[in-house]
Amino acid sequence: MIKIENLHVVLGGFKLEIPRLEVRSGEYMVIMGPSGVGKTVLLHTIAGFIRPAKGRILIDGRDVTREPPEKRGAVLVPQNYALWPHLSVYNNIAYGLRLRGISEKEIKSRIEKISEILGIKHLLHRKPATLSGGEKQRVALARALIVNPRILLLDEPLSSLDPGIRWKSMEFLKKLHETLSFTTIHVTHDIIETMYLGEKIGYMREGVLIGVYEPGEFLNTEYAKPYIEIISKILGKKAYGHV
Repeated sequence: MIKIENLHVVLGGFKLEIPRLEVRSGEYMVIMGPSGVGKTVLLHTIAGFIRPAKGRILIDGRDVTREPPEKRGAVLVPQNYALWPHLSVYNNIAYGLRLRGISEKEIKSRIEKISEILGIKHLLHRKPATLSGGEKQRVALARALIVNPRILLLDEPLSSLDPGIRWKSMEFLKKLHETLSFTTIHVTHDIIETMYLGEKIGYMREGVLIGVYEPGEFLNTEYAKPYIEIISKILGKKAYGHV
C-alpha cells in the first residue's frame, strides 16, 4: 500500500501539492491531467529521485520519504523505456538482478518465466534498436517486474506507441495486471487509458491533486466533461486511434 500525506515538492518555480493519496495493495491507480501539471514529478518523488520539501510517503506502513530509491521497492518505467542500447533484451532484463547479486542460474530461470508471461521469449537475443515500440514496452515491463517490485510506476507508458497498437497495449496491461496483481500508479493525459485501466482515478491540475474517484464517479465530475464525446466515439471502435 502507498500512502502520501501532505506532500509538497518545489522545483524552481513549480510546486506540487498532494494533500492525501492512498493506493491499496494490488490496485491499478491512474493519475490523469493535462501535460505539465506534475504527474511525472509525482512519480519521481515516490520513486525517490526527487526529495519533497515536506510531507510523508509510506509504503506498506514504512516511512520511505528520506530513503534512497533502491530501498523503496518501487520501480519506475519512464516514457522512453530507458533500455540499454548496447545490451541484448536478455541482458537488459537481467541488469537489475545482477546488481542485486542474484546467481546466473536464478536469473535465467526468472527471465524464462517473465518472458513467457510477456510473450517476448523470441526477442531475448535482439538489441533494443531492432524492436518495435510495443516490444520495447514489454521489455521495459519485464525488466521492472523481474525484481518483484512492491510498486510499479508507469510514466505515460503508451505515449510513444503507434496509434494502431495502443488499444492492444492497453488490453495487454490490463490482463498482465490481472495475472500478476502488482500495485500500480500509471500517469497519463489520455482519457481512454484512464477509463480503461484505472480502478481508481486521481485528477491533477496546476500541480495539485484535486481528488480521487471511482471511474463512474469521475465521469460525473466537471473535469470529465470535455472528454465525454471522445470516450463515446473511441470506445465504440475496435482499435484505438481511429478517431
